[in-house]
Amino acid sequence: MKTSLTIALVTAALLSYSTPSYSYEDSMSLRICEYVSINDKKRLRKYLKSSKVKIRSIFDSVQCNGKNLLVFSAASKALDVGEYIIGKLPVKVVKENLPAISENSAHLTKVANKRIK
Repeated sequence: MKTSLTIALVTAALLSYSTPSYSYEDSMSLRICEYVSINDKKRLRKYLKSSKVKIRSIFDSVQCNGKNLLVFSAASKALDVGEYIIGKLPVKVVKENLPAISENSAHLTKVANKRIK
């Protein structure tokens, strides 16, 4: 009886204790945003490849400082990563984001215009 009571109390204590849970997507978004902000195209490509994820599939869901990846790269002056993202996104998406890109980066605007044509 004493053993079963102890097991029940320990189980109840473990069930009531909750650790903060971080989803895989949150850490993935954080890592991607970090690579974009420091303009590290090589590490971004390697991370995406190892995670078996494509830019097209995560573009709508990942936000960095309230901006999508393309606009964030333009605002961060991450030109190499911005060119990479422009090359991987559909022309329609690049065209939709062109006004926001042009506010932040003339170089990426030129690259985006070349991609659209």
